[in-house]
Amino acid sequence: MVFEAKESLTEEEVRHGLKLVIRDGLATQAMVTLTGGIFLVAFALQLGASNTVIGLLAAIPPLAELLQMPAIYIVERVRRRRLVVVAASLAARLCWILIILIPFFLSPEQGIFVLILSIALYASFSAVSHCGWNSWMRDLIPQDRLGAFFSHRLTLSTAVALVVSLVAGFFIDSWEAIFPDLAPYGYSILFLLGLIAGLAGIVILIRTPEPRMVVEGGEDGLFAAIRKPFADLNFRNLVIFLGSWNFAVNLASPFFTVYMLQRIGLDISLVVALSVLSQVMNIVFYRSWGQVSDRFSNKSVLAVSGPLFMLAIFAWMFVTLPDIYVLTYPLLILIHILMGISLAGVSLASGNIGLKLAPQGQATSYLAASTFANSVAAGVAPILGGLFVDFFAERELIWTLVWKDPVRELVFVTLDLQQWEFFFLFAFILGLYSLHRLAAVQEEGEAKEQEVVDELISGVRRDMRNFSPAGGLREMVKFPFSSVRERREKRRQEPPEEAIGEEDAPTASSPRHP
Repeated sequence: MVFEAKESLTEEEVRHGLKLVIRDGLATQAMVTLTGGIFLVAFALQLGASNTVIGLLAAIPPLAELLQMPAIYIVERVRRRRLVVVAASLAARLCWILIILIPFFLSPEQGIFVLILSIALYASFSAVSHCGWNSWMRDLIPQDRLGAFFSHRLTLSTAVALVVSLVAGFFIDSWEAIFPDLAPYGYSILFLLGLIAGLAGIVILIRTPEPRMVVEGGEDGLFAAIRKPFADLNFRNLVIFLGSWNFAVNLASPFFTVYMLQRIGLDISLVVALSVLSQVMNIVFYRSWGQVSDRFSNKSVLAVSGPLFMLAIFAWMFVTLPDIYVLTYPLLILIHILMGISLAGVSLASGNIGLKLAPQGQATSYLAASTFANSVAAGVAPILGGLFVDFFAERELIWTLVWKDPVRELVFVTLDLQQWEFFFLFAFILGLYSLHRLAAVQEEGEAKEQEVVDELISGVRRDMRNFSPAGGLREMVKFPFSSVRERREKRRQEPPEEAIGEEDAPTASSPRHP
């Protein structure tokens, strides 16, 4: 009876459910931070893992998401999504017990094998859980509040991740300083804390209400369910966009840290500082992007945040020309600011648009199809990138400008592509293609890019005003945008003939191709 779904939920039950979803998000984020990312990689390195093993650990989670397709059948048959999510999540998180015990009972070689096996099992069970969770959230969260809700959830989760990662990093450094010969045991403590946080999240999920799953009559069976989203032209266009976008992003993003450490030679502390800067910009802009998506559409958010992220990837090619120069560090700061702002919008809108376009009663199969495309792209792209690393290591593309006069000759290097920069260029080109595919997706409430930018600026100004009541800071933040608004007001007050010529001319209403 605990897992029984209700025919309908009252407004009070929905509000209570949304609070529990946020709490689960915080617990899950704490677990992911403590058990994944840099801490998982560092633990593997402590066991003596090779670069191939590190790459395999990175590829397993997205590839395991392919199991969402057969998981559709489980969800459709059981029709109790909370039961599926809780059971699969519990099985997944208990896999960390094996990883926690590795330093105590296994040799490094055995530990690496168990680590890979445990991560594969963890990712597989998690994929089943994600399938049911997506469908559950599609019916629980009011559609007109998707953007605001998930932006709030992501903001809080990112804040938790920042604090937890900093504390965990300090703990590992202190542990290794005090017990240099027992370093792997420190990671076991972190993983144990992560497991506890994950189990707390499961307890919260058990208490979260579930509306009854609407099942549409028709063909039964796994393949019939899988065919439905691909037969929907609009959703198929969305799947193509998300797949190509994730391929472009994952072709470049795994190498950002390597590029800064190896090519530029930054200290790890500087890399972490830049990452924190990017995450802070995430937190600042999540709410504003959420407001924009609710007022207009998720596609409108992607039409602005997507090109902004591609601009950041394009800028990576000019960080070195070919060595460090006067603009290297300012460019790195600017790139991380742009990435933080744009990824807040992309992460929010790319997740919400699938939820919004999935028809009532068919969310499970539709969202699984979307996840399928994302998983294939996210899993294949870094593998292909790794295969071409050695190929591009021995190649270089240089573009120079030469100025000659009677007394001297000046040579300006405007572009110098080596190894990693080739990946950034390919990712930029593929990203432009994916944004072109976004134009084929139809969503209610689409708006022009300028309207989205205006609303985003207004939202950020409101947040900054609330964040700091100090008049001087408020005016400093307001200054760059106030002049733009004053010019816009002057144009509105101009005679109609001039306004029409300026605002409604064909050049000002070009198609919304980013």
